[in-house]
Amino acid sequence: MASPRNEPNRTAIYATALTAFFAIAGIAVVDPILPVIGEEIGASTWQIELLFTAYIAVMALGMIPAVMATGRFGYKKILATGVSLVAVAAVLAALSTSIGQLAALRGLWGLGNAMFFATAMVLLVSLANDREWVVELFETCVGLGFAVGPLIGGLLGGISWRVPFFVCGVFMLVALLVSVTRLKDPAEKPAPLRLGQVFHLFRKPGFLALAAVTAAYNFCFFVVLGYTPVFLGLDVVPLGLVFTAWGVGLAVGILVVGHRLAHRVGAVQTLGVAIVGVLVALVLLALDLGTAWSVVVLVGAGVFMGIANANLTDLSLALGDPDRRVTTGAFNLVRWGFAAPAPVIAGLLHPVSATAPFWLGAGILVLGVVVFVAFGHRMAGELGERVLWSRWNRRARAVEGTPEEALGEV
Repeated sequence: MASPRNEPNRTAIYATALTAFFAIAGIAVVDPILPVIGEEIGASTWQIELLFTAYIAVMALGMIPAVMATGRFGYKKILATGVSLVAVAAVLAALSTSIGQLAALRGLWGLGNAMFFATAMVLLVSLANDREWVVELFETCVGLGFAVGPLIGGLLGGISWRVPFFVCGVFMLVALLVSVTRLKDPAEKPAPLRLGQVFHLFRKPGFLALAAVTAAYNFCFFVVLGYTPVFLGLDVVPLGLVFTAWGVGLAVGILVVGHRLAHRVGAVQTLGVAIVGVLVALVLLALDLGTAWSVVVLVGAGVFMGIANANLTDLSLALGDPDRRVTTGAFNLVRWGFAAPAPVIAGLLHPVSATAPFWLGAGILVLGVVVFVAFGHRMAGELGERVLWSRWNRRARAVEGTPEEALGEV
């Protein structure tokens, strides 16, 4: 990871990143306890998948209003409010008695995280001098959150599925304390934001191409995250350990591989490598080679997903609007909006075939690969990169500057 030299706001940056870790751990903690919740509450597969879909759908819908609210209230107040909502939702979820109550509270949880994610990355980039370092720090905390969350869910879920929710509530109270005492708004107050500014960004060809690829990829991401716990059929503690290994793979992809590979072959081509790797993993999961091999494939998929996540965030900032709130709102609307239906659709397909959700995900990701191959040169051209498979390389070469310079200027 890049050195945080010449960063006068390091305390605020680290506090925001720590809050991101707690927020993501709260998402992933549900993974190993999904089957147990289904058994104890008497919910079907698609109903327990509502715990993911309700969360993600509300998060997607709440993202743009949360971004727009920063113009009136500032980043810190919106972020702290979001963290508070998550803490309340997590504690109440531990007291729930039905799948409907749990789904509703996960929706409230999603609204809180929308307020957090709408502000965290913008706040980090606003406070930092080195954008690449702070993006890598944020994505690393995301990866570690995905690694630690299932471990907490697996170990504590062996006591009761309610305990991990209580622990998440405590985590978010700690995050609230950190955000209130350590975070600060940038010196320059954000200007008011109009809804039209967010949707206008989709008129940019490079960003639109990235959005299409992101939509397909994130649908598959949450097929893997939301449905694989049901597919593997493991007990709660082994399942927690398996998804911890997946989260470690995700962190390795972000921290060790993602940006290094991008510096060698360009961020656009690195994204292509990651998407193809995820596609291969989905096909192997769909072939159902046995539990042991499925676990190996899952961990490998985590590495490719980490590579994708590291570069998707950076590419969105590079291809987006100079006002990063606009970019955050538009990108996260796509990122979470297209992910939202994935868990429930996977749950509905489960009675048809245990592997049908993976085949569906592979089919959708094939469409993403087609879009990427057809329009990857649009993204590359705007960044001064080249894509080896495209006859439009000359357009990319005509853009001045190296990939690193292009990314660094945004």
